[in-house]
Parts: sequence; structure tokens; C-alpha cells
Amino acid sequence: MKRKELLHRLAQMLITLFGVSLLTFSLMYLSPGDPVEMLLEVGDTIVSEETIAETRAQLGLDQPFHVQYLRWLTGVLQGDMGMAYSAKMPVADRLWQCLPGTIVLAAASIVMMLLISVPCGILAAVYRNRAVDYLIRGITFLGVSMPSFWVGLILLYVFGLKLGLFPIAGGVVSFDRMVLPALTLAIAMSAKYTRQVRTAILEELGQDYIIGARMRGLPMQKILWRHVLPNACLPLITLLGLSIGWLLGGAAVIEMVFSWPGLGKMAVQAIAMRDYPLVQGVVLWIAVLYMAINLLVDISYTYLDPRLKKGGG
Repeated sequence: MKRKELLHRLAQMLITLFGVSLLTFSLMYLSPGDPVEMLLEVGDTIVSEETIAETRAQLGLDQPFHVQYLRWLTGVLQGDMGMAYSAKMPVADRLWQCLPGTIVLAAASIVMMLLISVPCGILAAVYRNRAVDYLIRGITFLGVSMPSFWVGLILLYVFGLKLGLFPIAGGVVSFDRMVLPALTLAIAMSAKYTRQVRTAILEELGQDYIIGARMRGLPMQKILWRHVLPNACLPLITLLGLSIGWLLGGAAVIEMVFSWPGLGKMAVQAIAMRDYPLVQGVVLWIAVLYMAINLLVDISYTYLDPRLKKGGG
């Protein structure tokens, strides 16, 4: 990727981030409910109107929309994303608290998914329209059809409650508590990736250079590992980048099912508490993450595909 094109992409990212921040701030401003009342009214406690008004003034929520937005945007540009109402701590610190759990869960899910989808996709392509292919395609069809939260509940019931192999309650980042949520995410992604790997392998197997290699007597195993797989993986990089962005943004449903301390669970709780700064921080983090990963994927194409490095299409 040339420097001029890179600068153009960075400018597009800044414009997109501005739009995302404005839209998110507007939706939170127009959403029903009062964050001050949610913050002060705990249990059956009755808070006076004077206390609510004073707290609203302290948080700056009594100011007009443009004043609140400009103050928040100025703070973000200076590295200050505000204070989280519910956690009573800076938003950036709260994000950093939950980020390790999300990174661990995302990495484990990606590894499990690759270990499942790549071998199954290769088998389905090599044994096309045979029993193995039909079996794998049938399993992937079921995997795509099943909701991920339902799969997670089944895994919790079988391996957590009945067999007692893994703890049911989460709350901390540990290996035994990570297995079931990571496996749930891997199952959902593997069903999609297996089909993509199968399609990419079949497309490469039909290329002229593969037919020529087979006519020269090269073994199929060597053709697959040295020629087919490197070229077939290129179309999957974009899809993998989007999946990594989604996982690092927090798989909210799965994190809630397994009580996993990640960004997704924190975002759901922040929305329920009307914690405006925290919700805006999470959304901004996800937007930055998606655009950064897409940019890295585009840059990686230049190094992985020699045709692009030489200026080809």
C-alpha cells in the first residue's frame, strides 16, 4: 500500500470515527431514562429532586447537547474518555480492566476454530461429493442454524452441570472457565469457515497450475500444502479479520451466558445502567478496532500476494 493511499485511508478513518462518535452520543442523549436516577436510586431508596438536580449538574448532564458533545469530544482527543458512572472510575481504565478477558477468549476461539474448520474444509474439498463431504456439509449446516447462546446453554448443562467437567459460574479469567465459552464461539464460526475453506480449496484445485502439477506426478499432499493452501488462504484473511474485530469488540451474548468478564458483558451492563460515557467508550473502541484490523488486512495483502506488490490487480 502506497503512502498516499495509506494517508487517504487514515483520513477516511478519522471521518468515520467522528460520525460514529456523533451518532452514538446522539442516540444515548435521546434514549429514554435518566442515568442520574439509575445511579442514585438503589433498591427502595428515594432520592430527592434537589439531589438529582445537583448530581446532574456535577456530571454536566444539564447542559445542552452540543455543549456536552464538544466537552466529551475534546476530552477524547486529549485521551480522557470521561468517568464511568457505574464503576466510578475513568472509562479508559474500565476498558483496560475488561480487555484481557476479551483478548484471551478471542484468541482461544480463533485457535479452536482454525483447528476445526481448516482440516474439515480440506477434507470436504478433497473428497468432494462423497460421504465425507456430505457429512461435513451437513454438520456445518446444523452449526450455522443453531443460535450460539443455545449452544452455550447446552454445553453448560452437559459439561458443567451433568458431567461437572467445567465450572458453571464465571467471574474470573481462568483456563477452566474459558473452555466452554471459547468452544461455543468456535463452533459457531467453524460452521461458516469450513464452508469458506472448502470453496476456496475447490477453486484452487480447478486452476491450470494445479492440473499441471498433478500431470507432472506431484503427490496430492505436496500440492495441497505447498500450492493450494497458501493461495486459498488469501480470500479468508478478510473474513478472519472481521471475526477478530467482532471477538475483540466483545461477544456480548456469550459473555453474558457464561458470566465472562469481558467487554461484551460490560457493554450490556453499561447500557442497562444508562452509563453514557462507558457505552460511548466501548462503541468508539469497537469502531477503531474494526477499521484498524481492516487496514492491517489490506496492508497484509501487499506482502502475501506478489501481484499486488508489483502493482497488479
